[in-house]
Amino acid sequence: MDTLDIKVLLQIGERITFECKKAETQIPKSVWETYSSFANTVGGTILLGVTEHPEETEFEKRFEITGVAHPQKLKKDFFDTLNSNKVSRNILTDADVEIVQYGKHSLLSIRVPQADYRQRPVYINGNMMNGSFKRNYEGDYHCTEDDVKAMIRDANDSGNDSLLLENYTLDDIDLNTLAAYRNRFRTANPDHVWNNYSDKDFLLNMGGYTIDRNTRREGLTLAGLLMFGKGLPIRERFDNIRMDYLDMTNLQPDSRWSDRLTYDGRWENNLYNFFTRVLSKLVSDLKRPFKLEGMERIDDTPVHKAVREALTNLVIHSDYMITGILRVEKHDDCFVFSNPGTLKIPVMDIYAGGHSKARNPNMQAMLRMIGFGDNIGSGFPTILDAWKRENWRRPVLEERSELHLVELTLSMTSLIPEECHVTLQSIYGDEYAGLDKESQLVLATAVTTGSISNYHTQQLLGKNPLEAGKILCTLVAKGMLLSTNKGRWTSYSINYDYGQGVKDQEQKSQGVEKSRSKSQGVKVKEQKSQGAEKSGSRGRGMLQRKQDIKNLLMVYCRQPRTLREIADYLGYSDKYRMKKVYIDPILGELLKMTSSESKNNPTQKYVTMNREE
Repeated sequence: MDTLDIKVLLQIGERITFECKKAETQIPKSVWETYSSFANTVGGTILLGVTEHPEETEFEKRFEITGVAHPQKLKKDFFDTLNSNKVSRNILTDADVEIVQYGKHSLLSIRVPQADYRQRPVYINGNMMNGSFKRNYEGDYHCTEDDVKAMIRDANDSGNDSLLLENYTLDDIDLNTLAAYRNRFRTANPDHVWNNYSDKDFLLNMGGYTIDRNTRREGLTLAGLLMFGKGLPIRERFDNIRMDYLDMTNLQPDSRWSDRLTYDGRWENNLYNFFTRVLSKLVSDLKRPFKLEGMERIDDTPVHKAVREALTNLVIHSDYMITGILRVEKHDDCFVFSNPGTLKIPVMDIYAGGHSKARNPNMQAMLRMIGFGDNIGSGFPTILDAWKRENWRRPVLEERSELHLVELTLSMTSLIPEECHVTLQSIYGDEYAGLDKESQLVLATAVTTGSISNYHTQQLLGKNPLEAGKILCTLVAKGMLLSTNKGRWTSYSINYDYGQGVKDQEQKSQGVEKSRSKSQGVKVKEQKSQGAEKSGSRGRGMLQRKQDIKNLLMVYCRQPRTLREIADYLGYSDKYRMKKVYIDPILGELLKMTSSESKNNPTQKYVTMNREE
C-alpha cells in the first residue's frame, strides 16, 4: 500500500471495509473490536494514525492525519497482543501489517481478511458470546447470541441439515411428495439400487432419516422434514421460515403482483414442492430453441440452467435455523433470489468458482441426484457464463448482514443497452467514447439505476474495493460522476450538467492563444507518454500512476490549495519537484493560479478550473 492507495481509500467512503483510528503512541483498545468484526464479516483495512470526523463533509476536515510515533514498536506491540490471549485467533501474516509513509507522517495499515468459516467466530477477551463482533455501515457491533450460534453451526463441515429432529417420524412425511421425488430419481437413475429400497431405507441413504448408533434414537433429519414433510409438522417445527414466490411481470394498474405462491392450504409447503412449482413458473416464458439430437428434442438453454442453479443455491445455502424468508421474485427485466443466512466464503471466491460449500449438503445431494446443481463449485460460474453469453449485466450477489440475508439479482438488461449509449453520449459527448469499457459500464449502471456504490462496482467489474475506488475517483475527477456522502458510505450519480459545461468551455476557449499553445504542449507530452507506454509494463504503470494522481488533484483542488498543501496531500517532501511533474503539465488546462503572484510564492494557490473557463 502506498500514499495514492490511502488517498483512494479515504475518498471512496465505503466504510464497511475501512476504519480509521487515532493511534499516536499506542494501539487503541477499539482496534480489537474492529479486528473481530472484519474477520467475522467481509474483511477490511484498519488505518492507524488518521482520525475521522464523520460529521464533516469536506475531505481535509473529515480526515485528520496525526500519524503514529515509533511505528516499528507499534507494529511489534500489535503482533504481541494479537498472539496473546486477547483474541481467539491470529489470522494475519507479517505482510498484512505495513508501515506507510504519508507525507511527513507514518501510518500503520492493517489488512484483516475474512476468516475462514471454520475459524469463525473470531472473538476477544476470551468471551465468545460477548466478545464477538460483526460489521455494517454503522461500524462495529456486538454479535447477538443467534449470530454466534450461526457461525458455530457453519464451522461444522458436515453442515446443518443432518440434525436429528426429536419426535419427527415417517408419519410426518408427505407420501405424495416423496413419491414424486422417487419417480424423478428413478428416471434420472434407472439402474440405481436405491430404487428398490423402502421409503425409510431410501431416506436413510439420502440423509433424510438418521439413526444415532450411540443412543439408538432415530427419526427425520432437518433435510428430510423440510424437503418432503407435511406442511403442518414443518410449520410447527420451523415457524421461523417462510417460502414466497412473486411474479411481478405484466402488472395491471393497482396490482402488487400478477401471481403469487405462498402457503394457502392448497399444497404441502415443503421445499421440494416449492422448488418444483417455482421453477416451472420461472422458466415458463423463457425462449426455448428447437433442436434435435437423434430423435430426442433438446430444448434446454444456458439461461434455463442458470435459473435452475440460482434456485438450487437458494435451497442449499439457506440457514433454516434463523428467522427469514426464501423469496423468489420474477420481474420483467430480472430475477431476484433471497434467502436467510450469510455467505460462508468470500463473495469473490464464489465468483471465481471451485470453492462451493453448501450449508445443507444433504439437500444438495438430494437435488443433485435428480439433475439440479453441482457440488464442485461450478454452479455460480455457470450462471455468470450464461449471462455473459447473453450480454446481460453481471449477476450481483450481495450479503446484507444487517438483515441476515443473501440476495442474488439476475438482470436481463443488456450490458449497455443502445438507448443507454445514446443517453450517455448526449451527456458526455466524445468524452464518453474515449472511456475504457469498464468506465462506460459504471456510467451505464449509474444512469439506469440512479446511482452506484463502490460495492456494486466491485460486483459489476470483479474488482477489489481499492480498484473499484480508483475507477470511481477517476470519473469523479473528470466531472462525469457526482459523489454524495451518506454518513459512512458514498454513492455516485450521473452529472447531467456535464455536456453543457463542455460546450461552454469549448466556445470560450476557441480564441485564447495561450490555452491553445498549452494544449499543444500537452499533446506533445501525451505523444511522449504514448512512446513510454510502448516501452513496457513499467512505463504503463508510471503513466497510470500519473493519471491517478491527476484525478486526485482535480478533486482535492476544488478548493484553492497552496503548493505545500498539495505536496503534503500527495506525500511529497520536495514540493517543487512535485509541481514540475504533476502541476505544470496541467496548469491552464485543468488547474489555474488564484493570483498573479509568482508560481513559487508560498501564498500562491491552485484551484480546479470550471468547465466554463
